[in-house]
Amino acid sequence: MLLVPWVIPPAISTLAWWWLFDPSYSAFNWALMGIGVDPVPWLGQAGWARFSVILVNVWYGSPFFMIMYLAALKSVPDQLYEAAAIDGASGWQKLRYVTFPMMRNIISITVLFSLIVTFANFDIVRILTNGGPQDTTHVFATYAFQVGIQSGDIPLGASVSLFMFPLLAVFAIFTLRGVNKRSKEMA
Repeated sequence: MLLVPWVIPPAISTLAWWWLFDPSYSAFNWALMGIGVDPVPWLGQAGWARFSVILVNVWYGSPFFMIMYLAALKSVPDQLYEAAAIDGASGWQKLRYVTFPMMRNIISITVLFSLIVTFANFDIVRILTNGGPQDTTHVFATYAFQVGIQSGDIPLGASVSLFMFPLLAVFAIFTLRGVNKRSKEMA
């Protein structure tokens, strides 16, 4: 069940989410009205639309995060936890001083991959909101499509889509430098 977001094609799962957020037949609004809360314009107001896109994106990416973090947790040597317990560390201290430092490289790489996928994520935004309301939920991929293909300005669309490359490259360089530096410190 944890891998369902990866098993279902993104377009199909996003259509299911669109139905859950639908202004007329929203399952979420039906549940809210059942407990006495007013319906929410999930895809009709900028803030709620952004929240909806982020929620679907997190849902879709959660299996990747779970697999990566589970692998990172399994790679932390048990001896470190035993040593921390002998030193009298609490559960929070073990998490802060043993688990997080040992998972730091995996967390950095996972965030980098997630950022790259989110920047280029076309399906979710296109199907769920089509960039609206008032172009507030566009990502680079959907905005490049709107400008380049739908408006017919191919050079501008290409420049919009290529604009994300230097941003992601700079972020990737800093992330990978940090990972490399921490790897050398641990060796």
